[in-house]
Amino acid sequence: MSALLDTIARIRAEVCALHSELTRYELVVWTAGNVSARVPGHELMVIKPSGVSYDELTPELMVVTDLHGTPVKAACTGQEIVEWGNPGLPPSSDTAAHAYVYRNMPDVGGVVHTHSTYATAWAARGEPIPCVLTMMGDEFGGTIPVGPFALIGDDSIGRGIVDTLRASNSPAVLMQNHGPFTIGKDARSAVKAAVMCEEVAKTVHISRQLGEPLPIDAAQIESLYDRYQNVYGR
Repeated sequence: MSALLDTIARIRAEVCALHSELTRYELVVWTAGNVSARVPGHELMVIKPSGVSYDELTPELMVVTDLHGTPVKAACTGQEIVEWGNPGLPPSSDTAAHAYVYRNMPDVGGVVHTHSTYATAWAARGEPIPCVLTMMGDEFGGTIPVGPFALIGDDSIGRGIVDTLRASNSPAVLMQNHGPFTIGKDARSAVKAAVMCEEVAKTVHISRQLGEPLPIDAAQIESLYDRYQNVYGR
């Protein structure tokens, strides 16, 4: 088996399995939401097909696309043409957004989108989630920002994600009136960010019902983030 074929098979299996984490943590309903992963060393990504129930997903149903969101089933590696096929299903309706992120953020290896309840509620308000928890300092390095309103159909959502996260330590962005998108060095890291985003969105919301949450000093946030990302979190 060629190295590329082996890599695509492995990533298809990983992306398929990670979708079960979205249902496990109740971040999605019906067929909404998606996980994608970059194929390292190639202008390719793997993403969930559109409109397929989570309990029906298999590795073979994961769609391989180029970094413009067009499904592809073969590539030239330099020595040979490698064919892996595709299921014939359309990729997720959010594929263009994922592809834009990969084209413009080369360090990103995984992207996740959900409509998780609490994070999406903050997005509906167009309100960033303030950094009032040490866990937020660790994981997000500050506030979880809000990205601009955008519609599916072109690069608008992807552009909003990239423009917002380039100016932030956060691996999560709340796209206004839409919901959270998260990024990571790989797909698993992006799923973790989605889980943590929903957790802090819920906790900060509950805190605000009791009164105004206490802010954390910027220098302390920076210290938390540096320690977690470079020492503890590794």
